[in-house]
Amino acid sequence: MMNVVTLMGRLTADPELRTTTSGLSVCRFTVAVDRNYAKAGTERQADFINCVAWRQTAEFVSRYFVKGQLIALDGSIQTGSYTDNNGNKRYTTEVVANNVHFTGDRRDGGNRGQSSYSGSNGGYSSNSSSGGYDSAPRQDSAPAPTYSNGSANDFQELPLDDDLPF
Repeated sequence: MMNVVTLMGRLTADPELRTTTSGLSVCRFTVAVDRNYAKAGTERQADFINCVAWRQTAEFVSRYFVKGQLIALDGSIQTGSYTDNNGNKRYTTEVVANNVHFTGDRRDGGNRGQSSYSGSNGGYSSNSSSGGYDSAPRQDSAPAPTYSNGSANDFQELPLDDDLPF
């Protein structure tokens, strides 16, 4: 069985970071994702997908993402139900984000690249030419720490050889 979701779209509002009574960070946000098709003569439609991130991923989303910004994520669909104040049974569907990525350019035309937080391997990564994050942090937060997942000792030097296959 498989439950995998990959989304790319724009945030409809600033993400909301909260803390559970047990101290876990949780961030809820909605992503507007354009549909791949549009009927002739009509505007393209979008789906608004509720998402939730937990722990460090939640803190990353709330710190570095704002309304209107492009976001890419992968995770899984989670369903649930509850009874509202009027006694009606309500059903929920949301995407639990495991990995969250910046996409596109900075709003101010800065460096291109991608940065992300991966909840599965527990660290930040950056593919930006500047070596840093390619999206500015929200102004009410401190700069992001820099993490490395490896060391120079993890690599070995290749011998110089003119018989390379490419």
